Order: sequence, then C-alpha cells, then structure tokens
Amino acid sequence: QVQLVESGGGLVQAGGSLRLSCTASGRTFSELIMGWFRQAPGKEREIVASVNWSGGNTYYSGSVRGRGSVSRDNAKNTVHLQMNSLKPEDTAVYYCAAALAPTGYSGTYYFPYEYGFWGQGTQVTVSS
Repeated sequence: QVQLVESGGGLVQAGGSLRLSCTASGRTFSELIMGWFRQAPGKEREIVASVNWSGGNTYYSGSVRGRGSVSRDNAKNTVHLQMNSLKPEDTAVYYCAAALAPTGYSGTYYFPYEYGFWGQGTQVTVSS
C-alpha cells in the first residue's frame, strides 16, 4: 500500500502562484510514477501533470502547459507541483496519485485508471 498526503492548497488571487506537495510512504518512492490530477465541481477528474520514477520524463496537460512544473525528490519521498499565472478556472480539488512503475518502464501515465493510489485531495481556489 502507498499512502499519499498532499499539502499546499489554499486561496490565491488570479495571476498568483501556488506550490503543492505530496509525500508518499509505504513503498520505495523511486518505484512510483507520480501524477497530479484535479477535479472541479460537476466535472470529471483530469490530469494536470505526471512524472516518471526518475523525474526525467514529465507530462503536462494542455491547460497548464507553460504555467506548471512538476518535480520530485526521491530522497524525500516528495513530489511537487508548481503552478504559476493561476486562473479562476484552475479552481478545483487537486489530487496526488501514484502508480507502480513496471520494470524497465521510463514513461509516465496519463489517466486516472492507471493510478492505484490516491491522496485525500487539497482544495485550490483562485479568485478573480
């Protein structure tokens, strides 16, 4: 089992920045593909960004590309999501997710069903 705990959400004005963090336990962190998802009221959960086991391969959704940056620190079992130039439409609950990386796989995952472990979520609200 993998336990994930997010932190860093809150209320921010449009144009501002936020850094979300997620700390994992229960498994060797470098065995995990990590993802950030978000879900706004009435909408489906969508990927924001993901990162492979080493941090060398990242993915960003079109809605955050150029404004977001995902990074991981395998020594601290932590993954971060830095979001800049925030917009009201970024308002959502943000979830950290983890998936076991298959042996030899250096890519990331993109869909919620590919991740077997989820954090409890942290609210991000962007005011206009």
